[in-house]
Amino acid sequence: MRDWLTAFFMAWGMFCAVPCPCRRWDERQYPKMLLCLPLIGLLLGGLWALAAWGLRRLGAPGLFSAALLTALPCLLTGCIHLDGFLDCADAVLSRRGLEERRKILKDPHVGSFSVICLALLLLLAFSLLASADLRGRLLCAAFLPASVRAASAAAVLSFAPLESSGYAGMRERTPRAYRAAAWAGSALFALAPAALFGVPGLAAAAASLGAWGTILRCRKNLGGMSGDVSGAAVAVGELCGLAALTLL
Repeated sequence: MRDWLTAFFMAWGMFCAVPCPCRRWDERQYPKMLLCLPLIGLLLGGLWALAAWGLRRLGAPGLFSAALLTALPCLLTGCIHLDGFLDCADAVLSRRGLEERRKILKDPHVGSFSVICLALLLLLAFSLLASADLRGRLLCAAFLPASVRAASAAAVLSFAPLESSGYAGMRERTPRAYRAAAWAGSALFALAPAALFGVPGLAAAAASLGAWGTILRCRKNLGGMSGDVSGAAVAVGELCGLAALTLL
């Protein structure tokens, strides 16, 4: 149990900008840390839903609420996932050869493709939130960050990483039972909300599908998994889930 607590707080400290109440670190718990990632998603989703509820109770203007709720996921995570999204946008959309795409992925400079994609991502999220009626759906919305992070964890633990990735060598050190648990977690967080909340709960499945689609495309174009691919999957998956929650 101690190892799992360490892994949970490792995930909190690495993937969440909310101050961690207990700082722990143990390199041996990396696979467990990724299995705890959906729990961090629930924490982030819960805070986002609480903020949405509070803004509605306060009678905040609709456009202001939409802008704040668009920015909040970035603030809660320290933009760590947006960083991966931007890197993957520049690399994949460059349409260069594989080695050149990998170099672009690790280039710290911001390219035009990433700027365009970031603008589109934020514009779509803002417009969806400005037009959405989330009354009665906030609990469902809280599951969206968990579903995309469960998909991300399963992919990182199961797929071969890029040599330059910080996850290189992790797959070989990960017991099969952990990989099976990650896939089960991905299915659970994608499908359980539909059983709990009915049709609006399908948004979690849409978020998971968006994350998996991003993972498969980036993996095909870059030749492996990495933290950047994981971040891109979270960013795109959450947008897909929000679109489904708004339109269903």
